[in-house]
Amino acid sequence: MTKHEHYIKIKELIKNQEDFLTMSNSPVDNYNGIYTRYKNPVLTAAHAPVHWRFDLDYYTNPELQERLGVNATFNAGAIEHEGKILVVARVEGYDRKSFFGIAESPNGIDNFRFRDYPVTMPETDDPDTNVYDMRFVKHEDGWIYGLFCTERKDPDSSESDTSAAVAQCGIARTKNFVNWERLPDLKTNSPQQRNVVLHPEFVNGKYALYTRPQDGFISTGTGGGIGWGVTDSMENAVIEKEIIVDDRVYHTIKELKNGQGPSPIKTDKGWLHLAHGVRGTAAGLRYVLYMFLTDLKEPYKVIAKPGGYFIAPEGDERVGDVSNVVFSNGWVAKENGDVFIYYASSDTRLHVATSTVNKLIDYVLNTPEDGYRSALSVKTRNELIAKNLKILKGFK
Repeated sequence: MTKHEHYIKIKELIKNQEDFLTMSNSPVDNYNGIYTRYKNPVLTAAHAPVHWRFDLDYYTNPELQERLGVNATFNAGAIEHEGKILVVARVEGYDRKSFFGIAESPNGIDNFRFRDYPVTMPETDDPDTNVYDMRFVKHEDGWIYGLFCTERKDPDSSESDTSAAVAQCGIARTKNFVNWERLPDLKTNSPQQRNVVLHPEFVNGKYALYTRPQDGFISTGTGGGIGWGVTDSMENAVIEKEIIVDDRVYHTIKELKNGQGPSPIKTDKGWLHLAHGVRGTAAGLRYVLYMFLTDLKEPYKVIAKPGGYFIAPEGDERVGDVSNVVFSNGWVAKENGDVFIYYASSDTRLHVATSTVNKLIDYVLNTPEDGYRSALSVKTRNELIAKNLKILKGFK
């Protein structure tokens, strides 16, 4: 490739990506009255800037080869900032290492663009092997906190075991999304912690966190469920005691694992929660999203929990690096009541679904709970059918 051809190819790469980034997104016609899905993902590996992936210097890369590929962009925290929707996605390179990339959109539905540089996250004295799945919280103390999973090799595993890992909760904070202060990792009595989320308000003068205690990196063991604990400080966050807010239940969508998604949304009816549940199937694990409501004054007390899943993978969402998975760690509630729910599919790409606080409250309060037995499921459905058949007779 000549120098001129090299220059032309760079311009072509940039133009093609610009055409891709500026595509509009449109709703999917699949009405359920609760939320609206959209045709295209809002972030994919193809959204990664050309200058993240290629060495554009003719003298060091005369064939213009991709040097640092991006495999996936998913599991994003989300927040409204300076009139835009901002997401901090888990970006995974070809080397399997994840890092945080900030992408912004004027409308939260399309035209997401990554900033020039990914987040340069400071390390602790015990460096992370991998970091991912950040939850954003604008806390009433004035800081914006990012809580994320920090993963390291299990020091107690044998030298030949190169997969055993320890997951803990990393903590960072910022006020401008440029400068990040890394704080010490959260300390709890659980061997493993993932999906830790900071409550946006003080509770009885303390910082409150939703946790997910586990015995192992993958298996819950004697742990599991969405936990709750408090700490006096985020600069040295220590939870002495955890209680379970929402437990695993046999033969449900959350029989194997469950975890808090983003930080809950405050409403006049209570705190709206979005979580993920995991069950086993003949084809492997299936991740779905579900919702529940907790008390305003005691956010660790569940007051409503609709049965079944809220969002499950559909169509192309079912296919990816880890198939049959949806996962969310970010949503945005706007002042006008609109809610933007950001969910990843199959550990590969990021989507959005839109709703409103009123619709979600209606869903949580008026959807029947799980009866935990087939007979009760049929009873509940028959009651609905009988009611509807009477209504339909009036249409004739």
